Amino acid sequence: MKIHYRGAEIRYSAHVYEPSEDTFLLAEAALSEVSRNDHVLEMGCGCGLVSALLRDRCASVLAADLNPHAAACARANGVDSVICDLFSGLKGRFDLIIFNPPYLPTGEHERLGGWLDMAIDGGSDGLAVIGRFISDVRDHLTPGGRLLFLVSTLADTGRVVHALETQGFEVSMVAGERYMFEQLIVLKSAVRT
Repeated sequence: MKIHYRGAEIRYSAHVYEPSEDTFLLAEAALSEVSRNDHVLEMGCGCGLVSALLRDRCASVLAADLNPHAAACARANGVDSVICDLFSGLKGRFDLIIFNPPYLPTGEHERLGGWLDMAIDGGSDGLAVIGRFISDVRDHLTPGGRLLFLVSTLADTGRVVHALETQGFEVSMVAGERYMFEQLIVLKSAVRT
């Protein structure tokens, strides 16, 4: 399967999250934020659409996903990728870290079974993976590094902002779109100086 977005042809498979409104919103925010000298990490890369759009606009980009099908898709789309559970096994620091986490509050009866659960299942409150990410992200940012990640109002965005601020980040909203039952928000965070 494939989609076309901003002149790029992006392939994905049945076991990988299909790029959707959240992907495109984050991609546009990342394109506005990235600079030529940035070393970028896209966490939870899915098929690698965001990384593929950024690879010629920055110094380097690395895509990471726990789903081996996603990492393979990103590689097929011309992006360096690794399989890892968040930062586990990753070395180095990045100027820009981008993340479209699994943010949907998900009950046991709502799980699909299989690899796609990893892309959407945010636990009972939608914050299970986001909380783990926030607790470790600072150790992987360069001084002056930035973070862009997507949240949904279906989860408690106030708790997300508070968790980031507790870790020493300044937080601002850089993009958002309202849909029938939720608002998707891209947060930009930088370590408070």
